[in-house]
Amino acid sequence: MPRSVNAVASRARRKRILKQAKGFYGKRKNVYTVAKNVLEKGLTYSYVGRKLKKRNYRQLWIARINAAVRAEGLTYSVFMNKLAGKNIDLNRKVLADLAMNEPETFKALVASVK
Repeated sequence: MPRSVNAVASRARRKRILKQAKGFYGKRKNVYTVAKNVLEKGLTYSYVGRKLKKRNYRQLWIARINAAVRAEGLTYSVFMNKLAGKNIDLNRKVLADLAMNEPETFKALVASVK
């Protein structure tokens, strides 16, 4: 009986990896064994990057809120505590957006919690 190798699936698998590696530099884009390793590492970095992105945005929002609140004579932690005390449920993204784009509204919000 002849040896059966599933060439169709093997080729499709290699083709999928090389397609994902398109745009990489040098052998990384067209040599399967190199592309496979580099792609695996790249996908790991992209997974980690999605987590870091969330962390970085939260850090940015906090910095913006803190800067805007300090101009009003409060600190970030005191402001957030007073917001929670008044049951005002605005997330940091919205607060940072208000502080940047609508400073008058943000000042009114700070005045309402003081």
